[in-house]
Amino acid sequence: MSAAPNRDRQAERREATRREIIDAAWGIARRDGLAAVTLREVAAMIGMRSPSLYSHFDSKNAIYDAMFGQAWTLYLAEMRERPLPAAPREAVLAIAEHFFAFSLADVPRYQLLNQHAIPGFTPSEAAYAPSVEVVGLLQDTLRGLGVTDGADVDLFLALCGGLLDRQLANEPGGDRWVGQLPRVIDMFADEVGLPGPSLRRSR
Repeated sequence: MSAAPNRDRQAERREATRREIIDAAWGIARRDGLAAVTLREVAAMIGMRSPSLYSHFDSKNAIYDAMFGQAWTLYLAEMRERPLPAAPREAVLAIAEHFFAFSLADVPRYQLLNQHAIPGFTPSEAAYAPSVEVVGLLQDTLRGLGVTDGADVDLFLALCGGLLDRQLANEPGGDRWVGQLPRVIDMFADEVGLPGPSLRRSR
């Protein structure tokens, strides 16, 4: 019987502390907005002295960087796990609805990921990597559904992002623009030649 591999308990504790710091930062962002996240506020929230916090994150932007990477990693995992309808139009609508649901469930998270809400913050290559994977997976998925032109993928992203921004700017918590998704995806599908019955009439 082989012995269990030695655990690096110090590394485990350090990773657990980093997760606690990130969770606290999200809590502050959801309560008071992204700009309210500071090293001092995060340290106070978890009962840690500020100098100790610096041993995990050397700046506020380093915390934002970890939040950015964590959120895109979560979205990527959800994309990989969600089954899509077989019909192309229904599948494209399901992709858009997932993006809307993920974004509207956590507005500060959406602002960090998609709206350049923090002046001077640029994600590191490591934190940005899962967002690149998200776009690559989206391109592959849309290609499999018949959307093969990169410009058409750009159009899809612009339609979804624009509609979502209107929802958040004008009726946060409502569904005025969310309710337009079937109509918008029908327009997109007609433009790029996706087959299938109208989404508006089938819902």
